[in-house]
Amino acid sequence: MDEQTRKLLEECCIGCKMAVESFEQIVKYVKDQEFRQLISDYTEKHRRLEEEAASLLRESGNEEKSPGILASTFSWFTTGMKLSFDSDNTQIAKILMDGCTMGIKTLGEKAHQYENADKKAADLTQKIIHTEEELMKKLKDYL
Repeated sequence: MDEQTRKLLEECCIGCKMAVESFEQIVKYVKDQEFRQLISDYTEKHRRLEEEAASLLRESGNEEKSPGILASTFSWFTTGMKLSFDSDNTQIAKILMDGCTMGIKTLGEKAHQYENADKKAADLTQKIIHTEEELMKKLKDYL
């Protein structure tokens, strides 16, 4: 596996893991059953996407990457603080939309930076971006 493909797949792993961590933290604050189900559905989608990236890395003898401890801690702390003051559906949707936007920007940037990555990695990156865009559209109902 070439370096650009490896780095792009590592970014896919990191992004999906961060999304799952955020969903797991946030779902505790959601009272609306339909909203909880939406978060649960996208938690599973992100787990499958992360596993797909990890599988491609393992096939070539590489290891998947996890988010850095500082990034995870900061995200957890920031989200917890925001939700401790206001945990209505609108606030939760805003936090999730911010995460989607960050994921889209980061993976879009990395896709451009690693434009010579193989087709499987590039396609997976676009699949994750599309999943984030899809979730953002659904979250608009909760604003």
